Amino acid sequence: MTTSGGSEMFYGGIAVFRDFASLMNPALYSPLPDDWTVGVADIVESTRAIAEARYKSVNMAGAAVIASVTNALDGREFPFVFGGDGASFAVSPDDLERVREALAATAIWVKEDLDLVMRVALVPIAAVRAQGLDVRVARFGPSANLSYAMFSGGGLGWAEAAMKRGEFAVPMAPPGTQPDLTGLSCRFEEMPSMHGLILSVLVVPARGADMNAFRKLIEDIIALVARSPDSGRPVPPGGPPLRWPPAGFELEARAIRGGSLFKRYAFVLANTLFAYVVMRFGISVGGFVPKTYVRQVVENSDFRKYDDGLRMILDCAPELERALSQRLATAASMGIARYGLHRQDAAMMTCFTPSALRSDHVHFIDGARGGYASAATALKATLA
Repeated sequence: MTTSGGSEMFYGGIAVFRDFASLMNPALYSPLPDDWTVGVADIVESTRAIAEARYKSVNMAGAAVIASVTNALDGREFPFVFGGDGASFAVSPDDLERVREALAATAIWVKEDLDLVMRVALVPIAAVRAQGLDVRVARFGPSANLSYAMFSGGGLGWAEAAMKRGEFAVPMAPPGTQPDLTGLSCRFEEMPSMHGLILSVLVVPARGADMNAFRKLIEDIIALVARSPDSGRPVPPGGPPLRWPPAGFELEARAIRGGSLFKRYAFVLANTLFAYVVMRFGISVGGFVPKTYVRQVVENSDFRKYDDGLRMILDCAPELERALSQRLATAASMGIARYGLHRQDAAMMTCFTPSALRSDHVHFIDGARGGYASAATALKATLA
């Protein structure tokens, strides 16, 4: 992705950090410019959709927000974070109207093609700061290929709560409006745990918590995970499993613009068959090298992030899961943090690949049996 305009002056100017253990260093984070806007989106009643085993649809909807905004901005880089059943991001004033149109189109597409309800909101940073909160952004590079955003300051949580109250809402576009979701796919199969279980982790500061103590907690958790194989990465070293036809081909067909659904099905089935043969037999085609692409898929997976709280999808041995649970329970009892954990047997991947010939494709990771949304439900239960 490239940068230009307002995003180049701000986001493009933030240095990329590559040591995830340093993510709580406040010096890495820069406050959003005063004229920027925060975007938030989520699926209404995602818990029910997950109970109906519609994990892929929920994840596809969340990733569609990032894909549609990226394409509306002609591939320019902007700060975003994938949340499983939604996404958060920030944009400059020059990009605001194009982004509003992309979000409105995405919301109606989610309703008509995925049979889900997505709420979206665009919240001026001035409204966040009026609450005594902030949105600060850092750029984390999981590999030399790309970077994605980390957020701090408490503002994203307030923006999401405001969206759920119906404030700053972006109305849906007219029926039949189709967003540009070029590059969005979910061709890989689920990734079974290699070490025991897939653990979805969500940790946020408790109300009134000592932020130094919270920072120490996050650093302790990251250190615990770092000692596990491949730092808990749930993506196998050889990449996720592939088969044909892929389980997500119908969703990918629905994301394509134009033509009857039958024609789009046929196109995706033919395209994925070609891709399967190329990947299965390691055939280099027109500059595309399967082995290189698979390595980048592994490196570019977003299995850990920070957006006013720590999110991770980990491949855990039972010993690590117990150690994390004990450390978090202790922190909760001391009023330092609130947390949610969700255990499942596999992880899943949703991909945004504008061009397979470039190295900056990004791969969104979630648990395959509820993931972040179920971890959030567990976290909310601690308030009951």
